[in-house]
Amino acid sequence: MSFYMGAVILTELMMIAMVLHVLHYSGFTKIQKTWFLLTFISIMFCTAAEFAVHCGYYSSAFKIPLTILTVLQFSIAPVLATLFSGALGLKHQGKNAIVFISTSFFVEVLCAPFGWIFYFDDAGYHRGNQFFIYEVFYIISLAYLIVSMLIVGRKFSHRDARTIIMIIVILTAGILPMTFYKLNITYIAIAIGSVFCYVYYNDLVQQDIQSELVLNQEKVSTMQNHIITSLSSLIESRDMETGLHVSRTSAFVEKLAKFAVKDGVYTDLIDDEFIFKMRTLAPMHDIGKIVVSDRILKKPGKLTEEEFNKIKKHASAGGIVVKEVLNGVTDEEYLKFASDIATYHHERWDGTGYPKGLSKDEIPLSARIMAIADVYDALVSERCYKQPIPEEEAIEIIRKSSGTHFDPKLVEVFLNHKEDFSYNQKDE
Repeated sequence: MSFYMGAVILTELMMIAMVLHVLHYSGFTKIQKTWFLLTFISIMFCTAAEFAVHCGYYSSAFKIPLTILTVLQFSIAPVLATLFSGALGLKHQGKNAIVFISTSFFVEVLCAPFGWIFYFDDAGYHRGNQFFIYEVFYIISLAYLIVSMLIVGRKFSHRDARTIIMIIVILTAGILPMTFYKLNITYIAIAIGSVFCYVYYNDLVQQDIQSELVLNQEKVSTMQNHIITSLSSLIESRDMETGLHVSRTSAFVEKLAKFAVKDGVYTDLIDDEFIFKMRTLAPMHDIGKIVVSDRILKKPGKLTEEEFNKIKKHASAGGIVVKEVLNGVTDEEYLKFASDIATYHHERWDGTGYPKGLSKDEIPLSARIMAIADVYDALVSERCYKQPIPEEEAIEIIRKSSGTHFDPKLVEVFLNHKEDFSYNQKDE
């Protein structure tokens, strides 16, 4: 009896824990929470009722209250299947639960005075000659639960079939000893099964939520790329002579970031995500040019000081435009990364750049990488105001600008892999 008492206490504590978890869990709707609460509370009641009958402290003076308690227990027990089913998300279980409990309660009340299903005498609880009626209700309830779980499994694409089988085995292992050997472990098995059901359903729901989040993230990512591509195309359409500039610089920044990691430079800052952002967001580095007039952008000769001051405004404007366009479709980190590239790619290592005159490590690493790619491609490309220069000469300019215009460490990486930044002008 001490083992049975310990098992009952453990069952009650387990159900209390599940009730508390449901009450504080935010992943379910109110309806789902209600079903789970009804399930766990009903198991607690049935377990306590069964223990009151079989605890070993029986007195014939309690025959009537124990009879009433057992009628309620035998009426509620078959309804657990519909409560499980409702908790697992099946519809119309409220009506089915009413049918189950009404039918079983009517039969129990009808049979109780005659002792057909059970009765109490001076010696205690006994099964009646028609106890099979209760067993039929249990079998129907078990079959109903099995069908419900199979339906739920199909709803979730038959995932975790082993869990469904395990729950069925546990419930069967609890019911059969009670039926044939009068071992009162049914509700212990039901309690364990209910916990498995809870974990099983919760896990499947979380899987679907995660899949939906991934799908939504893919949609957002596609939207981001579409916006970036569209804006980059807008800049290209206004400055046709540099139409391939954005695509080439995207390739250059990706290479430079990867080679930096290979050479052990800024490995604490550069990872796969950083490289992905560099490649994806580099096309937006000149987005601020939308505030510059075509007359200045396409001027064939050297810019005046006034014109140059106007074109310098594209850096600050770029950061603002990026934030306005991407705000709401990406996270803050991604937004800042894009803004840094657009705003600071004309800053210089020695602090003489624009728009803020930042120097050295004050300049975001993404902008320092962008600066080398941007200038190198501008040097070797034909522009409306200049002819391309040979790659060797452009590389030499980059080398001489180390420590003044560019980050010395990044220049060293660039020079170590200069052959990988070469391209055939005619192919472009």
